[in-house]
Amino acid sequence: MQHPLVSVIVPTFNRAHSLVRCLDSILQQSVSDFELIVVDDGSDDATPQTLAAYDHRVNVLRQENKGVAAARNAGIAVARGQYLAFCDSDDLWHAEKLAKQLRLFAEIPAAMLCYTDEIWIRNGRRVNPCKRHGKMSGWAFAKCLDMCIVSPSSVMMPCTFFAQVGLFDEQMTVCEDYDLWLRSSLLFPFHFIPEPLIIKHGGHSDQLSHKYWGMDRYRVAAIVKCLETAQLGQEQRQLAIATLVQKCNILANGAEKRGRSEEAAAYHALMQRW
Repeated sequence: MQHPLVSVIVPTFNRAHSLVRCLDSILQQSVSDFELIVVDDGSDDATPQTLAAYDHRVNVLRQENKGVAAARNAGIAVARGQYLAFCDSDDLWHAEKLAKQLRLFAEIPAAMLCYTDEIWIRNGRRVNPCKRHGKMSGWAFAKCLDMCIVSPSSVMMPCTFFAQVGLFDEQMTVCEDYDLWLRSSLLFPFHFIPEPLIIKHGGHSDQLSHKYWGMDRYRVAAIVKCLETAQLGQEQRQLAIATLVQKCNILANGAEKRGRSEEAAAYHALMQRW
């Protein structure tokens, strides 16, 4: 069978209520040379029945619930495309999303990561991102340290990307995308398309950011991993340590206010280590 140009990977867990509009937005792309892989991460709602209605248009993988990182990695393992793209099951794509990203790769063959601007919908209303959420092209390590600037639903990369960077870290319950972009930003520049080619829906109760408090706990873990394992220049190392100390201070103060003295002490010790 001829390999598709793009493999689109959609991880999902109990999102039958939003999955149809997500998949329909992907299937309505102006580019047709792609395969659509949906990884059902142990859903126990109507997700299997919803997916059955798409028959041959969707390649469905089912696994026990292991988390979004494992679901994306499972999709990567079977993907056959020259390029990979992801879409979270509560997000939507503009019809020209794939076409415009493929055009960028045609113009810049050496590019290893392309991402787009986005529209944010929170609880049914459009909201404007803050200045700190601004995106950029170029070497993005410093920008990626504070927070995740790349939405997984907006990204596209050649299939060789993960051989160089490594897969999503399945030990990270959340912020697995922050961890991946931090690692990749050390290896090559990012290419940003300043057009809102995806719609991100937020504010709903099943978002991971609602389920897990203190998201900076996971960002701190990613920074520590980076400091321990990555090849950092002196300036990059200083930036990473400064961000680590800032986040640890906030987490330690929060732990102390909640009476969690051992947790606060652990963050203070982590700051002293670096």
